[in-house]
Amino acid sequence: MTSWIFLCVSALLGGMVNSIAGGGTLLTFPALLWALTGVPQGSVIANATSTVALFPGSVASAWGYRQELARVKGWLLLLLAPSFAGSVLGTILVAKRDPDEFKALVPWLILGATVLFILQPVFGKLVSRKKDSVQSLTIRGKILVVLFQFTIAVYGGYFGAGIGILMLSALSVLGIQDIHDLNALKASLASAINFISVTMFIGFELVNWRLALPMIFSAIVGGYAGARIARKLNRNWVRFIVIGIGLTVSAYYLWRSAM
Repeated sequence: MTSWIFLCVSALLGGMVNSIAGGGTLLTFPALLWALTGVPQGSVIANATSTVALFPGSVASAWGYRQELARVKGWLLLLLAPSFAGSVLGTILVAKRDPDEFKALVPWLILGATVLFILQPVFGKLVSRKKDSVQSLTIRGKILVVLFQFTIAVYGGYFGAGIGILMLSALSVLGIQDIHDLNALKASLASAINFISVTMFIGFELVNWRLALPMIFSAIVGGYAGARIARKLNRNWVRFIVIGIGLTVSAYYLWRSAM
């Protein structure tokens, strides 16, 4: 019961953080690692369960941008295939490789995702300088953005924290200029990546449903509440809390791996 309460709180806060600033995985994944301590493939199951728990929130975010998405339909069609393919590869890697390999990468993945989260304002400033709407890219540019999206999707299928930040930077640099169009495309592609991961994790029977189900409902409540209070809450404080958690957790697991 104590574990469930702790996990539900982490999912509630994760859903809120995703609505307000992004980075909810940095709350749910470490919580699940703690709850699954000593369980075989615990780190992989924690990753799968965290992805499933937060997936409804990403879908809700994409739905919220459905009007803007109509303006970037062409981009979505171009990038869906590499998103699906990359997510399949990343999910297979985490599900079928030696769990100890993923466990050894956990502190570095959390640290990397935290660094991306820290750099989020830099990407935001880059996007805010842009004007107008989506511009057409050359064939070479389209190939580059497809390859970059495939790489992001592989990482998304493998771990996932920070993929939204990666896409914000890549898509803004390579031609997506309107901030609302950019967020609509980012949210939809993230949902596509997570959908593949969720489906495959379920197929590989890596999801702990006893923990996932209450977390799903908590994350939905948190996402709804976060959207309602986003305009009133100081986003900087939320960012500082998430960054602090990410740095602390990564340092803790780096310390444990060195023992």
